[in-house]
Formats: sequence, structure tokens, C-alpha cells
Amino acid sequence: MTPNAEQAVALVREGFNRGGFSYLDVIAAQRALIETKAHRVQVLKAFHQDGASLDRPDRRARAARQHGDPTMSLAPTRRPLWAILLASAALGLAACGPGDKAARPDAHGEAGAEFERGPHNGRLLRDGDFSLEVTIFETGVEPEFRLYAYRKDKPVDPGQVTLDLTLTRLGGKVDRFGFKPQEDFLRGAGVVAEPHSFDVAITAREGGRTHAWRYASYEGRTTMSAAAAQAGGVKVETAGPAAIAETVTLNGRIEVTPEGKGEVRAWYPGRIMSLNGELGQRVRKGQILARVESSDSLQTYAIPAPISGQIIEKNSNVGDVAYDRPIFVIADPTKLHAELFVYPRDSERVRAGQRVEVRSLSGTDRILATVESILPSADMASQTQLAHVHLPDGGGPAWRPGLGVEGAVMVASRPVALAVRTRAIQRFRDFDVVFAQVGDTYEVRMLTLGVRTPEWTEVLGGLEPGTPYVADGAFLIRADIEKSGASHDH
Repeated sequence: MTPNAEQAVALVREGFNRGGFSYLDVIAAQRALIETKAHRVQVLKAFHQDGASLDRPDRRARAARQHGDPTMSLAPTRRPLWAILLASAALGLAACGPGDKAARPDAHGEAGAEFERGPHNGRLLRDGDFSLEVTIFETGVEPEFRLYAYRKDKPVDPGQVTLDLTLTRLGGKVDRFGFKPQEDFLRGAGVVAEPHSFDVAITAREGGRTHAWRYASYEGRTTMSAAAAQAGGVKVETAGPAAIAETVTLNGRIEVTPEGKGEVRAWYPGRIMSLNGELGQRVRKGQILARVESSDSLQTYAIPAPISGQIIEKNSNVGDVAYDRPIFVIADPTKLHAELFVYPRDSERVRAGQRVEVRSLSGTDRILATVESILPSADMASQTQLAHVHLPDGGGPAWRPGLGVEGAVMVASRPVALAVRTRAIQRFRDFDVVFAQVGDTYEVRMLTLGVRTPEWTEVLGGLEPGTPYVADGAFLIRADIEKSGASHDH
């Protein structure tokens, strides 16, 4: 399975280079390879651990089947190890088992987590005949702790119990809660902020006795190695201030600038005696491309290339009469601009000198440039004006004359104290979130949002300035968390 996955990655990369696959296809193939390798290691580890602890062949076979190996049976005949690994890896991929295992959520995490529940469906903690039920209540109020005390499974007067509760969050932030008795429970002082993902420490004192518990309660959290994150295209940025731009999106195309195009024409009418250029050929300024015999003087003269570039048109052959048509047309591929169509509704807002992000229709290539000029005349059929956007140094190899593009023109801007990339925002439960990074661990941060643009979104709450967050590849982190079965379970 692993060699097949490696071969698949190689084939997809080759197809990507030829234009047959997208970048997302490459990411998917790489991730499948990583998952295959990781799951192979997990199956081997589990198989040998159970094999060492079980001495009866029938129990050994059952253990192997529990770990995804349907080839083990009570029969004495066994298949080769490579067949076992192949079947196990295939089952792992079919089950979408992640290569980097998500952190096992507990009371606030995995649905059906293995812990005892109390009468109010909260986590029940026991110490001798004393027990404490931990709940987070959020019906009609901000989330708050409500804890119920029991002795021999009978309710205890909350006034006889004192509590201290500490939450340690990812990154080391600590929240402490005191409690006061109310009705039949102890109510925490303060709001339990999202995400409800933390390590919990509780100390309870009653009847001269002290009880202490510690446990992990995670949600929206996963771990992923740096290698796996890099292979999946995960990129991290730091949350901070930004200029939120109001943009107008325009469609257009890439064209050669007037200065980047030259025509090779006969100076005097006459017969073409020789040609030294072909379509696609690169030429330099001054290079002789044609010789023409003048019809008047019968003298032959040479015609040089007016600019350096590439021949994009050839309109004549040897023996033809050169007169009013260009023999060759040359274009300089480094002199390009985008021609964006400005509709009447946007014509009063788009101005020369404004910044614009030009992006390919696939969205994979982007370049920041400036609106160079706007032609005053409008096209009669489309009723649009043309805005010319100069592409520095031609914009690189991704840009070709004739390609369609989009341009996001920044018509206004204002600074904000905290913003994140709009593409980084994902949905988790009923929240807009980003994924904060601490080492190899990623965890949701529920956001309160302000102004939103295609590039930046203002953050009003839920994220601390300076927090590293996933700017690219956030969908991969979300998928890894969702596959772990995480839920918001109190």
C-alpha cells in the first residue's frame, strides 16, 4: 500500500506539472501517503503488543482482527506479513484514519467518552463515598460551572462544601473559579470562555476532608507533526493589526503593453527574398529577420527586429510581396499589463494610482500592482472602460497574454487593531473560528467578527493579538478534528 501511495504521489505531481491536476490534488495525494505510513506503524505496534500479551492462538487472532487485520484466523495457515499490512493500511484509509491522531477529547470532547455521568449528565468524580458532578450550564445564560456534591450517591448540602477549580488552557493561560452555594448546586463565579478545551484541576473540602481531581477536557483540538502540516500546505501567520481595504472586483485579461509589441514591416513595397524567423522564435533587437527587393529600385534591403522578444505572428513567406501587412509581429513577454473592465457603477470609485490585487482565475497566482491609467472612452457594446494595471517584470511565468484574470481594486482602507486572513476562517459548531497553533497542537478560537473583506477580516474578540494561527490549509486542520469525533459535550 505504501509503495502504491508513493507512486500515486509521483504520478499526481507529474500530472500537475503538465496541467492535468490541481494543487489540491497534489495535497490530497501527499496526505494519503502520510496517513498510509502512519497507520501502518500503528497497526504494527498494536499487533505486536497484543501478540506479546496473549498466549493463546485463538485470542491472538481475535486481537489482530480488532486492530483491522481480517487475514488472521483460527486456521493454522497464515498469509504473508506484506498481505497483512496491505489489508490493514487499506482498512485504515477506508476509515479515514488520520496520520496525526487528534487529541482524545474528554468531557467536552469525544462523543460517548468513557467516564461516569451524574444525574445532571455531567462528569461524575469520585473519591471514596464522596462524589462531585461537574457541569457547564449555558441555557439562557453565558456558560457557567454548576457542580453538585453527593455522599453515598445522596445529595449533599452545597453550603457544606467549598470548591476551587482551575482551568489550564493550551498555551498556558490559567482561569480560576470560586464557587458559592445556590439552591442544590455550587455556582461558579465567572463565564467559562470558549473554547471549552482545557486541563481541569478541582479541590473540594467538606466535613474536614479534602478531595482533589485532575483530568483533561478537550474539544476542537488536534496534533499534527510539522512534516505532515508542511505536506498538507498548512501555513501559519501571526494575528495582529491590519489595514482593512474596501475593494471592487473587476474582470479582465492579460495583454502585452503597447511598448512591448513591435512589427517588422517592409520599408518599401517589394518581393520578400529571405526570412530568418519562425513562430515562437526569440529574437533580439537589431537582428536581421527579412530581406526585401524594392519594386522601385530593384535593390535588396535588410529589415531588423525593432525590439527584443518572441515572434507571435508570421504573415508572409519567401516570394510574397511585402506591402501593407507586417511580415512579423514581435512581443516582449516581460512587458505585460492587465486590462480590467470597469462598469459604470464602479467608474466613480476606481481611480488611477489605487492598489489592486490581480489574481488568476484559479486563485493560485496573485500579484499586487497599481492602476496605471483608465481610458476615458467606453466600449459601445459592453459599456465598460479599460483600467490598465502594470505588472512588474511581467508578473512572472504564471502570466500569459490572453489569460483571464480578476482584479480586486482597493478603493478605501482603514486600520484595525486585530485582523486575520479571511481565507483562514472556518465554521465549527455555530461559530466562525480560526485554528491557533502551539507547537504541533492546533485548537479552535471562536471569533467575534467585524468588517470582512476578501483579504482580511476584523476580529473584535476571541483571539489574543500575537497568536499564531493557520492562514492556509485550515480546512485540513478542521477535517482532522472532525474525523476525531469531537463534540461539544457537557
